Amino acid sequence: MQLSLKMHAPDFTLVDVKNRTISLSDFKGEYVLLVFNRGFL
Repeated sequence: MQLSLKMHAPDFTLVDVKNRTISLSDFKGEYVLLVFNRGFL
């Protein structure tokens, strides 16, 4: 999937480190910065 600036990202749901379910749609109307980290090696 390819995204570009000002393009709407598809909604998705993740579980955070406190085991809470969070969806991108929870932040509708707000600026969101997505960071994809490979984790610790």
